[in-house]
Amino acid sequence: MDQNNSESKSVLCTLLDKNDQSKYVFFTQKRSAGDINIGFTNGEDVWKTHLSEEILSQLFKKFALKSTEDYTFKLKCACKAGRAFVKLQEDSAVLHLGAEPTDLSLSLSKLTDSEGRTEVKDLLFKMADSLQQLESQGSSSSFSPIKSTQKKSSEYEPRTQHKGPIVAVRKRLPGDSLINPGTKRKKPATGVAFDDGDDE
Repeated sequence: MDQNNSESKSVLCTLLDKNDQSKYVFFTQKRSAGDINIGFTNGEDVWKTHLSEEILSQLFKKFALKSTEDYTFKLKCACKAGRAFVKLQEDSAVLHLGAEPTDLSLSLSKLTDSEGRTEVKDLLFKMADSLQQLESQGSSSSFSPIKSTQKKSSEYEPRTQHKGPIVAVRKRLPGDSLINPGTKRKKPATGVAFDDGDDE
């Protein structure tokens, strides 16, 4: 399995602790051997654990999962659904993915400061790569700002619905009345012309 393929199956999401509303970045790193690293960070400290193939196969049986992708998807869903919470200890942490005793929980070790900085740096670059990949996918697709604007403008225009037969409108000829179409417009009255000379 190549590195790009394994990285594409890694998980990176926000974990909001349901107890105290603390925010963490949750991540998984699938390795080529079939094992996986799982961790989270608050931006300062990093906690991480390694799950071997043997441990993963036990978890698959316990939670009726078929693959590592199913397992990481279960972790991601628990984080996004707000069911997860963290119990921090001096040099370790326990990540609970539900309140029930049968729910999944993981014990993670706290990394040293230098290891933590390296991990946070790797996460930042991974986020930047993901954003860049999304942008390049958007630009390579058949997306056109002009076309989308035309489509949006037509969405908000009132739709003309024809009910009944369509009647042809006759063009108004010069001299036709605006109020009563079809009748000629009458010329304004000029009044009666009196001959003033006869009165003298």
